Amino acid sequence: MAKETRLTFRVRLELKRSLEDIAAREARSVAQVCEAILNDGVLTYQREGWKYLQRLVSGYKKNR
Repeated sequence: MAKETRLTFRVRLELKRSLEDIAAREARSVAQVCEAILNDGVLTYQREGWKYLQRLVSGYKKNR
């Protein structure tokens, strides 16, 4: 599948390192790991709606 566009955003250093660790363990690129995680998040959001995002955001604030 050809890629059509780029998505660029900032993340915490710990998150980047975790993604790099996952990619290394799975013998994948960080881009492949991020795309898979993002795709799963979008599909879950489409099924569950705003409750999914609410759960993620509230959990994120507690862990910071």
